Formats: sequence, C-alpha cells, structure tokens
Amino acid sequence: HYSGLEEAVYRNIQACKELAQTTRTAYGPNGMNKMVINHLEKLFVTNDAATILRELEVQHPAAKMLVMASHMQEQEVGDGTNFVLVFAGVLLELAEDLLRMGLSVSEASYIVIEGYEKACKKALEILPDLVCCSAKNLRDIEEVASLLHTSVMSKQYGNEHFLAKLIAQACVSILPDSGHFNVDNIRVCKIVGAGISASSVLHGMVFKKETEGDVTSVKDAKIAVYSCPFDGMITETKGTVLIKNAEELMNFSKGEENLMDLQVKAIADSGANVVVTGGKVADMALHYANKYSLMLVRLNTKWDLRRLCKTVGATALPRLTPPTLEEMGHCDSVYLSEVGDTQVVVFKHEKDGGAISTILIRGSTDNLMDDIERAVDDGVNTFKVLTRDKRLVPGGGATEIELAKQITSFGETCPGLDQYAIKKFAEAFEAIPRALAENSGVKANEVISKLYAVHQEGNKNVGFDIEAEAAAVKDMLEAGVLDTYLGKFWGIKLATNAAVTVLRVDQIIMAKPAGGPKPPSGKKDWDEDQND
Repeated sequence: HYSGLEEAVYRNIQACKELAQTTRTAYGPNGMNKMVINHLEKLFVTNDAATILRELEVQHPAAKMLVMASHMQEQEVGDGTNFVLVFAGVLLELAEDLLRMGLSVSEASYIVIEGYEKACKKALEILPDLVCCSAKNLRDIEEVASLLHTSVMSKQYGNEHFLAKLIAQACVSILPDSGHFNVDNIRVCKIVGAGISASSVLHGMVFKKETEGDVTSVKDAKIAVYSCPFDGMITETKGTVLIKNAEELMNFSKGEENLMDLQVKAIADSGANVVVTGGKVADMALHYANKYSLMLVRLNTKWDLRRLCKTVGATALPRLTPPTLEEMGHCDSVYLSEVGDTQVVVFKHEKDGGAISTILIRGSTDNLMDDIERAVDDGVNTFKVLTRDKRLVPGGGATEIELAKQITSFGETCPGLDQYAIKKFAEAFEAIPRALAENSGVKANEVISKLYAVHQEGNKNVGFDIEAEAAAVKDMLEAGVLDTYLGKFWGIKLATNAAVTVLRVDQIIMAKPAGGPKPPSGKKDWDEDQND
C-alpha cells in the first residue's frame, strides 16, 4: 500500500510512460503509422511525433510536461521530437524501479534527480568526442542531400534519395551569403495527381489560382502589388443623385468609367505589366486591365501577398496609385500553367539566388502529400541546424550505445547512492536502438549485445543496420546515417529536464470548484427592514 503522495508520483510516471509508448512504435524508418483523428474530426496518418502530439489533446498535467519538452525540441531543432519523448519516457520508467527499492519516495526522488542531472551533464561533456564528421560545403547539392537522408528517411523510407535531393536544391538555391537561413523561405505547394517522383523545385512562388483577366503569360514581368481591392474609389458618405433624363444617366456612369480608365492607364504607363491584388476585382477594372494588356492575379491572404512581395522585391500599395520603379517588383516570368488538372500561377526566377523557393509536391492522396510535406519540413530544419553547427554524430543507435557505455563506467566511479541513478540513465539510452530493432522486427536484446561488443573494441561509429534481415550492425559513417550534433544535444537536455520536472512533483492540485451541494441562494434584501 502506498501513501497518497507515493500514489501521485507513480500515477504521474504511468501517464508519461503511456504517452511515450504511443510514439515509441513510430520511431525510426520502420516505425508504424498512427491514425489520429483530432477534435475537428480531421484524419492524420503519420509517424511524425510532433504532428501526433499536436493533434492529441493530452489532458494529464505530468504527460503535458513531456509534450512541452517535445515542442521545445521542435522549435529549437525542428526534428528529433520522438527521441525526446521516448528517452524521457524510459528515464521515468527506470526511475520507477529505483523508487520501488524501499527508500521513501521523497528521499528516492532526490537521489534519482541528482543522479540524472549528473549523468546528463556527463553525457553532454562526452557528446563532442563522438562527432564523426562535419559538413564541409553547404552550397554543394550532392553533399547536402547526403546529409539530409537520415531525417527524411525516418518519415519517407524508400523515397529519401529523391526527396533529399529536392530539398537540397531548394535550400542551396536560397542560402544567403550571410549564412542566415530562414525556414519560412521554402514554400510547399501540394497538387493531387501523378506520383512522388513527379515532384519538382521552382525558384519563385506557385499559387493554386487562376488569372482574373485575358492575359495569362508575361515575360520580364514588372509587378505592381496592391493590398486593396482592384476597384474604383467608394465615397465615404452616401449621396443621393436625382437623374431627370436618359442623357444624365449616361453621363453619370461615364464619369466613373473615365476615372477607372485613367487609373488603370496610369498603372500601365508606369511600366507595370502584372497587377497582384489582395481584394476583389471589379468587372469594370477587369475590362480596362484587359484593354491595356495587364495580367491580373488575385491572392486571398495577406501572408501570400507578403511572401510574394519578398520574392519579387515589391512594396504592397494600400491604394490604386501608379507604382514608382522602387515599389515595383521584378521576376523573369509570370504565367498560368496547369499541373494535373489544377490551374496554378507561377512567379518564376530563372537564376538561383532568389528570396524564396517552392517545392511542388505531387501525390495520389492528400494524406500522402501531407506526410511528404512533414518530411520536407524536417529536411529543411536539418539544413538550418547545419548552418548553425556543421558537426554530425553517427545515427542508428551508435551514439546512444557509446554514451551508455561511457556513462556506465562513470557511474561505477561515483561513491554515493546516486550511482544507481547514473547507471539507469545510461541504460535509458538503450531504448533508442531497442525501438529501432523492435520496429524492424528484430530481436532487440541480440542487437544491443552486438552493439556493446563492437563498441568495447573501440568502434564508436557502429550502429544497428535496419536493412539487414537479422540482428546486424554496420558502420554508420560509411552508410551515411548521420544525426546532427545539435539535435542530439538538445534532445538529451530537454528529455532529462522533462523527466526531472515530473519526478519533482508529488501532488497535482487542480483549481476546480469543490463538489457537494450548492450553497443556498438566499432571498435578496433579507436584511432590509420590512416596514419601510
């Protein structure tokens, strides 16, 4: 029998274990997909932990701590969310074993927390020694593609070579000289039809839109961007006009037409040949745009307008005034095209070095394209991490087994009770190759014993070979299975912080109204004198 406080600690650990178990079976290239139906009844089929957690409504406060750690990893690195969850879940599972050893929960928690923090510090000290190589040239598409394989492979196993090359082309083409890479500059446009192999990269932007007027293609485009509707000015106050005869009626509309004609002519005379508007297009304005051979494109969202301004170097004007040369944008061609049976407007730069690149994804279903988009996001984020820190560590469980080996040795040199916690921390690293092996249908214990045997001989880069049919190991550096140093660094740090935070909690206090009968409402004005 546990006391109330002990029960609370075990319940917290249990909730976190269940959450980690959900994503553990989705870990690695052979991970199983989850079918998540969110509160809006939208269906997601994915093995991406970040998406699963975003769409799940996790209610338990302790489990939310793991979700928050996973979100932090997503913001910091953009990949490795599942690593954080699995690792934190195993740390708590092993902490439970230590708590059951007989000490009081508060005493045991303190020892476990101290041991975990020491071990985490040691792991982060060892990590730089495990770096096996660094990215040499981030402007070489072939090299970048080979470094993105691992992160793309975990989402799209089998298509990683093709997708990694697409992502590398898109990223390298817009990498500025300063080296400050912005993930938002890689856009994704998904169009149903064909197959993954029909996907392509375009320097510029692609919108799933049709042009408004008759002009559908312009070379050497000079673009005027307006955030207002493409329409005549509407007066602020309402006015009543009394028309006595037909001639007055004719002249009344003619004045408006002449005004619109002058406005559109002024835009055409400024040199602009493409007009992009953020509002509705009036029929009369459309007529004059066709008369002066202006191409008209309407975008629905202000975000699209902003990104387009960034792509072509234009300034969005709030009123229909003729743009100056500085306010106009430029690109090599703007044209209406048909991809599958979808009409798209393409703003294209012929040469590299533009501000924005678009990856055009083709696929048979929306779910499949969503999953490819998530793989693209992970690949782009990996590229961004490499622009910050070019170091790489071996993947496939090699780094984890080496850390487990070295931290176990470190635990044996520690005299206090926290040595047990340090050894458990080392054991937790085994969860990663174990998850990879289990999801590949191979005996996990066999894989881990082989990995330990090889690492004892000093082969730091050897990890689990997921392509072999039996429990086999191979050199990850030669196989090109590499993880980013920063991804591992933050993953270990955030997972340990989350686990320690959960272990520090012995009570969850919910601020809710107490149960029981409601208090009597009582009569109003009961204290006033009845005689008044």
